[in-house]
Amino acid sequence: MKKIILAITGASGAIYARHLFDFLQRKGVELHLIITENAKGILKDETSIGENYFKKKNVSIYENSNMNVRIASGSFRFDSMVIIPASMGTIGRIASGYSDDLVSRAADVALKERKKLIIVPRETPLNDIHLNNMLTLSRAGAVILPASPAFYHKPKDINDMAKFIVSRVLDQLGIENDLVPTYGEKT
Repeated sequence: MKKIILAITGASGAIYARHLFDFLQRKGVELHLIITENAKGILKDETSIGENYFKKKNVSIYENSNMNVRIASGSFRFDSMVIIPASMGTIGRIASGYSDDLVSRAADVALKERKKLIIVPRETPLNDIHLNNMLTLSRAGAVILPASPAFYHKPKDINDMAKFIVSRVLDQLGIENDLVPTYGEKT
């Protein structure tokens, strides 16, 4: 069974996190979840779900302020980490090596242990600082996967658009999915 650290930060785009969480949880993936304080409010505003939604089998939930937990250590064995959505503040802290919370520390561990780190930024427009921080992280081994849905699959609603991004994240995790057809495939 895969072990994945899933971090939800305070950027708009909570729908992406919810769809990814739901898919991974249904697949029986062992999830280690961090929800920042800002993300808790955004989850309620954008998806009408609270922290209790995530209390399920195979899910461990950690407070972002508590770095005295196993996922903050390089000795914790996991497969990948996904930050979805990733705020520009979080990206900046990780890019500068400033681990002042559990999300940035776990991401630092993922990079130093050469684990797959997938970052889904949800911000527009981007300034030079944002772009440089993402370039720094890409050069350090992170996958930068912007929340930019495609439309070739003719999405019918916002959930279809979110599933496109989640499908791309799952592809990066090496997890088979049929959330959206591949380009050129009949829908």
